[in-house]
Amino acid sequence: MSKANGGSGPRAVALVGSYGSGKTTLLESILAATGAIGRKGSINAGNTVGDTSPEARARQMSVDVNVATADYLGERFTFLDCPGSIEFLQDTLNVLPGVDAAVVVCEPEPDKVAMLKPYLKRLEALDIPHFLFVNKIDKAGGGLRDLLAILQEASDKPMLLRQIPIWEKGVVTGFVDLALERAYVYRPHAASEVIELKGEVKDREKEARFTMLEKLADYDEHLMEELLSDVEPARDEIFSDLTKELAHDDVVPVLIGSAENDNGIRRLLKALRHEVPEAAVTAERLGVKANGDTIVQVLKTFHSSHGGKMSLGRVLSGTLKDGAVLHTRDGADARVGGIFALKGAEQSKLVEAKAGDTVALGRLETVQTGDTLSSGKSGELPKVAIEHLPPVYALGIEAADRKDEVKLTAAIAKLREEDPSLGFEQNADLQEMTLTGQGEIHLKVAVEKLQSKYGLKLETHRPRVPYRETIRKHASQRGRHKRQSGGHGQFGDVVIEIRPLPRGDGFVFEDQIKGGVVPRQWIPSVEKGVIDYLKEGPLGFPVVDVAVALVDGSFHTVDSSDAAFQTAARIAMQEGMPNCAPVLLEPIMHVKIHVPNDTTAKVNGIVSGRRGQLMGFDARDGWKGWDTVEAQMPQSELHDLIIDLRSLTQGVGTYEVAFDHLAELTGKLAEQVVATRKAAA
Repeated sequence: MSKANGGSGPRAVALVGSYGSGKTTLLESILAATGAIGRKGSINAGNTVGDTSPEARARQMSVDVNVATADYLGERFTFLDCPGSIEFLQDTLNVLPGVDAAVVVCEPEPDKVAMLKPYLKRLEALDIPHFLFVNKIDKAGGGLRDLLAILQEASDKPMLLRQIPIWEKGVVTGFVDLALERAYVYRPHAASEVIELKGEVKDREKEARFTMLEKLADYDEHLMEELLSDVEPARDEIFSDLTKELAHDDVVPVLIGSAENDNGIRRLLKALRHEVPEAAVTAERLGVKANGDTIVQVLKTFHSSHGGKMSLGRVLSGTLKDGAVLHTRDGADARVGGIFALKGAEQSKLVEAKAGDTVALGRLETVQTGDTLSSGKSGELPKVAIEHLPPVYALGIEAADRKDEVKLTAAIAKLREEDPSLGFEQNADLQEMTLTGQGEIHLKVAVEKLQSKYGLKLETHRPRVPYRETIRKHASQRGRHKRQSGGHGQFGDVVIEIRPLPRGDGFVFEDQIKGGVVPRQWIPSVEKGVIDYLKEGPLGFPVVDVAVALVDGSFHTVDSSDAAFQTAARIAMQEGMPNCAPVLLEPIMHVKIHVPNDTTAKVNGIVSGRRGQLMGFDARDGWKGWDTVEAQMPQSELHDLIIDLRSLTQGVGTYEVAFDHLAELTGKLAEQVVATRKAAA
């Protein structure tokens, strides 16, 4: 990776972290400090630049990425404030590959550190340089050193403390910058003031600074030699190492402050200005080779009420002009229909965008999130891999008015363009449409958008479980259909034998007719009639793992027909199946539950309490301090499993699921399922 070159072009910085850590307030503070807005808004007042949607305002939480561009000391930055709720993590995963760096925002509370792991893990996997900003430092109840030790457990990269707090009567009133060796005192909603570095604070600074330099020396032999020789390294050398190690994602610099009081914001901005890599480094990380072309990475797709489809794009090289034709990896053309700078919901039209700019592009109808676009067709465009989260929650959904069903599916398609973690299924067997996603709030927000944005009246319900039924015994049954109504009548007569098959064998039809008692042309009709009956057995569910043999019958040379033999077969099945000891089958799923290892024992209890069978557990691959619990659980018990897991794990637990097999369900639970089915019918 190339060395960063601070101050060489517009840069993009993601603000990530857990719910409640203060990212939206930090964005507001940054915009106020840079003069991008005249007055700082607040979440409680509902007047922030970000979180302008009705769904975000109602919950006082981000449900989408907020984007705003600001200038600081002659440098341009676009900040992408990512949702903190784990249910909206997909929006974060979409934009991360195209940013130059991230600021991970956390609170100074040790018991909330586990909530950072999903974000730190993704940043590390993508090799994205990232800072840690300890927000709300004025409310810290303990030492930063102890907090840092716990934070280190959540990070595979070394934490590099860049600032230490100045305490006065148990409250943080300022900080010491370890690289500059300067002390600052906080001023409410203003720049911090330099104060004399002395006494006990100076002693703490020397110790903390040496620790910082030792970690930097792990990546710089010259610095290591200086430290071993008691030579004071030059300040420029230290800043050069800080910049290099950040760009290589070797360390995680830790800064402190309070977004609510605008403390530490300017020091954070200066660190971003001097140390964050430029767009060319990001392009190199993504494997993009410019070859003189204009290259754009699509970070996000959104549909505005009036402006149609918009694509948030990062210009990685070249200059992009309005009306330019770009090409996708597969050679399709896309003409830019407008370039806009964003500040929350506010859009400012631009004539062009240059390398490093993050802008909204209009009317790229065929372009999807994650696409890489080029002005030329000759260069190779890599496919940027975006992690797509598996669904963990489902909701049955239907239009209140049946004539809106087509409109509903079209609106859902637009929502899924914006959010790939939303899923949509249409199940013909269950006669149900299902919306899947990352949790209860995630799907509630999706439904609210469908209602408010697209004017749809919707009804939702708990998704139905695809129960099946089978049989335990053999039976033989005659089915005769005879009707005379003037002219040709209807006649079909069959004798069938019904027997169970091993689980998973499906359906088998056997022709055992001898002597032509049922003519060849009507035997497929018998099979059709049997298959038609199997759609709903005596318990009310589709029948599986059954063999049916046609062994005898009779026909009429005039009145027999395809329809008559289909009806005779259905009659035989309808009268014979109740004698075969029908039994209900429920789907059993193989579940992999991922949780911090201090909650594994309690997860085992959740599994057992939901009729699950534990298969074992092991350390989660690549996730220090996490376990993966494997189990088999009935699908009917999984509907709100994610709610229990997140309650147990501060919101970070998750699971993956796949169908495993069908198992018999008997007793009261089976009786309830059958009774509910009959009542619905």
